[in-house]
Parts: sequence; C-alpha cells; structure tokens
Amino acid sequence: MSSPRETIFVALADRLRTVTNVPVLRGEILPERVPASGLMILRDGEPGDPEVTLSPLRYHYQHRAEIEAVVQGADRDTTFDTLCASIGVALAADRTLGGLCDWVEAEAPRPVDLPVEGAPSLKAAVIPVVLHYSTSDPLASDVLQQVP
Repeated sequence: MSSPRETIFVALADRLRTVTNVPVLRGEILPERVPASGLMILRDGEPGDPEVTLSPLRYHYQHRAEIEAVVQGADRDTTFDTLCASIGVALAADRTLGGLCDWVEAEAPRPVDLPVEGAPSLKAAVIPVVLHYSTSDPLASDVLQQVP
C-alpha cells in the first residue's frame, strides 16, 4: 500500500495529464528533446514540518511540491502561457484531488530563459504547488481523511 504522500503525488500527476496534451514526468531529469507542446516534471519538493494535533493524533502538512514547466520553439511565449494556464485549469477542476487533500493551490511561476547551444532557447519555470493534507503518521500508509 502506498503512503498518503505517494498517493497524492500519483493523483496530482494524473490530474495534470487530464487537462493537457503535455507529457508529465515524475522526478525525471530534463530530456534532451522537449516536445512541441511542452513538458512538465513533477518534483516531490519539501513537506516541511507538520502541525500536530492530538486525540486523534494527526500530522497536518503544507507540502510544497514543484512543477517544472518547459517549452521550446519559435512561439515559446504563447506555448508557455498556454501550459501555465492549463495547469491552473487542472488544479481548479479538483482542489482536493478526489478527497485526498484538504486543498491544492499553485503559486505564480518564476520563468527563466535557458540558452541551448545550436537550438532555440528553452523557456522554463518552477511552479510551486502547495498540498494541504493530513495523516496519522509521517511514514504511515493509512487512509487519508480530510480534516473538518
């Protein structure tokens, strides 16, 4: 059985795949070729220190994951804007990832231009995504429950 954290990341990657025609990788290195539609790489990020409540014991996380959005090509600014907007649509469509999280929200992208020798430059950004969820143990494979 997967941990709550892994279950959430699988659901987040699946959610991103439903709205876009852009490949979503999980924890991979940037490939040598970026598809014309762009590419997303989901990174686990940092769970941070949880708030803890007792009776019942629950660990409440505000886990900061990251989506690396990358595009390349002549129309990269428009493609990048479309990719970022599609991420927003994907997250807004289900802010709880089917009840796995209390709330999911993205922060503004921080775009950069990356030169590539002998090819059009890349436009990329890290898009932080905050996952609010609770679990009975930081390493447990318990059933996730929303906190009222």
